[in-house]
Amino acid sequence: MSRFIISCGGTGGHLSPGIALAEGLTGRGHEVILLISKKRVDARLIEKYPQFTFQAVPGSGFSWHPVKLIQCMTSQFNGLLFSLRLVRQQKPDGIVAFGGFTSAGIAMAGWLGRVPVALHESNRVPGLAVRVLGGLARRVYLSPGVKLTSVRARHIRFVGMPVRKEIQPLSQAVARETLGLDPNRAVLVVFGGSQGAGPLNDWVREQLRALSSEGIQVYCVTGVGKGEPETITLPVLTGGEIRAIFVPFCDQVASLLSCADLVLSRAGAGTIAELIRCATPAILVPLPTAADDHQSANAAFFEKQGGGLVVEQSRLPQMRAEVLDTIFNDWLLARFHSNLQRMDRANPLDIMLDDLEMLVAPPDSELAEPKQAAAS
Repeated sequence: MSRFIISCGGTGGHLSPGIALAEGLTGRGHEVILLISKKRVDARLIEKYPQFTFQAVPGSGFSWHPVKLIQCMTSQFNGLLFSLRLVRQQKPDGIVAFGGFTSAGIAMAGWLGRVPVALHESNRVPGLAVRVLGGLARRVYLSPGVKLTSVRARHIRFVGMPVRKEIQPLSQAVARETLGLDPNRAVLVVFGGSQGAGPLNDWVREQLRALSSEGIQVYCVTGVGKGEPETITLPVLTGGEIRAIFVPFCDQVASLLSCADLVLSRAGAGTIAELIRCATPAILVPLPTAADDHQSANAAFFEKQGGGLVVEQSRLPQMRAEVLDTIFNDWLLARFHSNLQRMDRANPLDIMLDDLEMLVAPPDSELAEPKQAAAS
């Protein structure tokens, strides 16, 4: 049995795969400690997982703004001190970091303590943390086809994002009943990742009457702190009424994605991995201010693989026509669904688990990786 520290705080796109990895490691008999940020979204996401030990690590995101840059450097230094103490106390066999601002201190502490460090990057454009810390890592997990020239090729493994075991496709009728939706009406799910998306929230509010008149139900996850739960009843053009449901947070991701005929969302790597797992067609609207425009790269790959469509945020005024043309096109939705099932054939979690066990195995163990691959 080995002990791992998993750094995965800051966003749902970091925390969700961290929890998935923790589930896999504990399932094989290993111990885990998960490092999260002090952000409100992290505290909300971990409520369902009392079986794990979470610790909030100091840290804040990078910015060139003078005041925020000083805050970032100060908080990262405090995060390093916190991580050094943690490594000294817990004596982990391995450290896994999923990028973001919580990764720097623990990766540095692991490297200084001669603990094998592994980094995971799910986006099609590697983030700042992975680019900077890659040289300290014994393993860097990248999405297939992604290049990172700052890391030695022998340290790289190509693997997708692990998904929590609870996220599995469900019966559409059961999922709709769970979320209070009519099983016989079309459903559009709208969300912007774990923190919501103001422009998508505004768009769906503006289009509610037009969508409902066409018989489309809406389930919108607005994001924590972006509105209160609300259910609106609206008329349908052909008669009857339909519901639009707004919630700030939804921890029933499998039901959320399985209930939908179509999803309208941002293009974070975590969102895309969950769409693929549940085989749910989507129209992706990349966040235009995302670091290194990584959401555009994620979305372009998703569209190229045939999982759905990409619409730039600047084209939101034309989005209603795109949604209507797609959600009632059974042939196109079936094609997207089939392509998404093809994309889900690999099992990233098992690949990572096998590789991590090899990475931390004693040198004389049968599991240990060859010496050349283990060199740092």
